[in-house]
Amino acid sequence: MDITFLLNGETVELANVNPAVTLLDWLREDRSLTGTKEGCNEGDCGACTVMVTDQGGAKALNSCILFLPQLHGKAVRTVEGASSPDGKAHPVQQAMVDLHGSQCGFCTPGFVMSMVAGHANGATDHDTQLAGNLCRCTGYAPIIRAAKAVEKHPVPVWVKDKPDAAPAASPMLPRSSDELAAIYAEHPEATLVAGATDVGLWVTKQLRDLKTVIFMNGCDDLKQITVTDNEIRLGAMVDMNRMGEALGDLHPSYAEMIRRYASVQVRHAATVGGNIANGSPIGDNPPALIALGASLHLRKGDTRRTLPLEKFFIDYGKQDRVPGEFVEAVSFPRQADRLKCYKLSKRFDQDISAVCGCFNITVAEGTVTQARIAFGGMAGVPKRATQVEASLTGKPWTAATVQSALTMFAEDYAPMSDMRASAHYRLETAKAMLERYFLEDQGQATNVLEVSA
Repeated sequence: MDITFLLNGETVELANVNPAVTLLDWLREDRSLTGTKEGCNEGDCGACTVMVTDQGGAKALNSCILFLPQLHGKAVRTVEGASSPDGKAHPVQQAMVDLHGSQCGFCTPGFVMSMVAGHANGATDHDTQLAGNLCRCTGYAPIIRAAKAVEKHPVPVWVKDKPDAAPAASPMLPRSSDELAAIYAEHPEATLVAGATDVGLWVTKQLRDLKTVIFMNGCDDLKQITVTDNEIRLGAMVDMNRMGEALGDLHPSYAEMIRRYASVQVRHAATVGGNIANGSPIGDNPPALIALGASLHLRKGDTRRTLPLEKFFIDYGKQDRVPGEFVEAVSFPRQADRLKCYKLSKRFDQDISAVCGCFNITVAEGTVTQARIAFGGMAGVPKRATQVEASLTGKPWTAATVQSALTMFAEDYAPMSDMRASAHYRLETAKAMLERYFLEDQGQATNVLEVSA
């Protein structure tokens, strides 16, 4: 396929692009732009961070799991393009020098580009913005000081890229869900790429040959978020940062969990549809969405169907989706916020859940009238705790009822032991999460991040 994009302000036109070539490899091997580093090559360390600008604004992204066709019609800035054409340093670069933000320097280009993107967006939550960039020698204090030092500096004009609003059509780069449906119907064997945060690792770690690839990032109609009095609907291509922002006032516990979902760079790329479609048993979105009573909307050609989200997951690695069918959207009822999401992982930031439990329990006049509880990391698929739900429903909302319900977790789940947690630990943790939900509902403080002496 043929693509066009801006690279550090200059137009790049590429013909017959291999769809499985990452931006990182192309920058280093074809353009000798070696400031962008390869660290983990899986989107964890941030050494490869670049700034990508499209019609939605500037974003920090990991170039190691970003395929070249995803850049069609966009603008890319590497660390070499952070400074002006005449060599004037970006305020972020100068602050890193002045405040001793670099030691060995390997991670520094990635930090700089995350900070450049954050600065362009006026972001001041620096701990969050830089959670996806790892440093093992300088330490984070001088880097955070540098980020704070440039908060009031104007954004340099040379990084204000204006990407093409209407890039030329290119095969396998559909511009709408209608085009996607038509192409996918012709090539049902194709690999669909949304944000590539999962598929990217198929290439960088598993060395897979992707063969036929369809890129969904041009389907703007799949990026819509619709909030009505009755329903919230998220298009499949809504990225996780936008999703977190949309849910912040509606379901703040869910939004807070999303903040711990990987890093800013990954959340800019990762999509709600991709997180569901890959069927991971430890994906963080499905438990929350299942607890909210979500429905999944699928499309094949001109045929659409809707099913409860929990029915989509059949078994480990198996979903209710036929060849040529794709996730179009997910929706759930507008409701009073009773949702709490608890993510347990070995690291607070940017880590995969050992257990993710989401609870949505409705209480009226002291009695549980409805309970929807779902977990990731407890089975081969995201799964509801139906026996626990049944043991709560219709009972008084008391500590005694909760204690009685705890025994039912072993009826709902038979988790496995792996490197993240043992089966016993997972079961005990799931029980503790229900107890925590009850205690929080009674007004007790349970968040260890808020406890003080």
